[in-house]
Amino acid sequence: MEREARTLLQDVQGAITHIEAFTAERSLADYQQDVLLRSAVERQFTIVGEAVSQLSRRHPDVAARITDWRDIIDFRNLLVHGYAAINDRLVWETANDDLPVLRREIEALLAEG
Repeated sequence: MEREARTLLQDVQGAITHIEAFTAERSLADYQQDVLLRSAVERQFTIVGEAVSQLSRRHPDVAARITDWRDIIDFRNLLVHGYAAINDRLVWETANDDLPVLRREIEALLAEG
């Protein structure tokens, strides 16, 4: 794997780690009431989406191995450009339901070298 692709995957991995730390032992209600928490989680999701977007352009073979890579980019675009339409429950559920799967995929890709 090329160094740049590895770096982008590590960026995704790091952002996931931050989201997990920010949301640990928190509830949806906590998330909805805490603008700082929402801002931090959304920022890390934009990093995930941007890194996957760059992977799709520069290393499409790597991006294609990430489940729902197009949806990840679309989610980033919603957060950045459709901020008025952000649904806190959707962000929360994505963090709790989808990130564990993405983490496993990223770790598997990084383990391959």
